Amino acid sequence: MVEEKLNLPADAFEPLPKDEAQDNENIAGPSLSFAQNVWIRFKQRKAAVISAIIVIIMIVVSFGSTPFINKSTLVKSHPQYANLPAKVPGMSAVNGLNGKIKQNGKWVDAYAENNVPKDKYFIAGTDYLGRSLGQRIIYGTKISLIVALVAAFFDLTIGVAYGIVSGWKGGGVDNVMQRIIEIISSVPNLIIVVLMLVVLKPGITSIILAIAISSWTTMARQVRAETLSLKNEEYVLAARSLGESSWKIAWKHLVPNLSSIIIIQTMYTIPTAIFFEAFLSFIGIGISAPETSLGVLLNEGQKNFQFLPYQMWYPAIVLCILMIAFNLLGDGLRDAFDPRGQR
Repeated sequence: MVEEKLNLPADAFEPLPKDEAQDNENIAGPSLSFAQNVWIRFKQRKAAVISAIIVIIMIVVSFGSTPFINKSTLVKSHPQYANLPAKVPGMSAVNGLNGKIKQNGKWVDAYAENNVPKDKYFIAGTDYLGRSLGQRIIYGTKISLIVALVAAFFDLTIGVAYGIVSGWKGGGVDNVMQRIIEIISSVPNLIIVVLMLVVLKPGITSIILAIAISSWTTMARQVRAETLSLKNEEYVLAARSLGESSWKIAWKHLVPNLSSIIIIQTMYTIPTAIFFEAFLSFIGIGISAPETSLGVLLNEGQKNFQFLPYQMWYPAIVLCILMIAFNLLGDGLRDAFDPRGQR
């Protein structure tokens, strides 16, 4: 065998200088805070980002339209415009969105038959009293969001405070507080609403009181469980040994470390509250006509569903989009706040 000589430089196997060797061992990367890491992971969840945009748009549209849509315009009836289908400008070629409705197998221009002025149109049609269905859906979405915000408020106040106190105190105090939660949770929300109706008339007030009584229990349990583990951490024990008050420890150490659980649970409470209000209004013990909500619109639309399905489809689609968006947003926040999801 003939040995082949490799043409290598004389210093090929010389050790690197100490400074260069240390540079090769360093991990190059930006220093990110916890909030920045959460934002990066959240942006990777496209469904959650889209859901957040949808939720923001719904909030802006429903609350921003308050100066133009009020109870007087929603209650006032216009019999000459009763049961008109949707008519969207620029959609004259699309049946169902051009003011035409199918009758006896034929598409008929309902606006022409009812002598509706040419410049008058309803993007989502009208109900049986000639009221704009689009305006009522926007206002109904606002009512659903108000109920959702109230549920989130009670979660963030009663639920968080109750859970922290229960977990921090422990012992007999914790035992008594948890038995109270079990008693409250054992009573169905529907029963609470029915009891509210004995004192109050059907409406948003009775729904809010029912939510205030029972909606915060799940948040309290989750916060309590996490507080039990956090109160034995070294930084909490160090703060206690330095003589810091329980209130200051809870605010400076417990709440920041509980933020992920609090935010995620709040995002799951919101769609539950929205469905709760819609269900109560649909069966007639929540918000009732002439007031409007998505549940009321579903109740009214199902009566004419066989002949005028759009009166039920439109509020049902808005309700589904609202609940799915909040659920997907909650999933995205859960993954973003989970350190194990970091790539």
